[in-house]
Amino acid sequence: LPDARDGLKPVHRRILYAMNDLGVGSRSAYKKSARIVGDVIGKYHPHGDIAVYDALVRMAQDFSMRYPSIDGQGNFGSIDGDGA
Repeated sequence: LPDARDGLKPVHRRILYAMNDLGVGSRSAYKKSARIVGDVIGKYHPHGDIAVYDALVRMAQDFSMRYPSIDGQGNFGSIDGDGA
């Protein structure tokens, strides 16, 4: 269940925490999503990589979340349902 205070699920929190550990922020250079997903799986989320990647893509889509948490560079899907 999401935490009522911020509305994020645990996988979202783990992604943001891993990005913070990697030093990825608003003023840093872009990193490949595979690097972030691998770090999340290796340290914090011992489940499948698809769940982490889907959550990462969803956090970058401005049409999926009210306030996107991640600034994605490249193809992160479209509102028409095209794959990311």
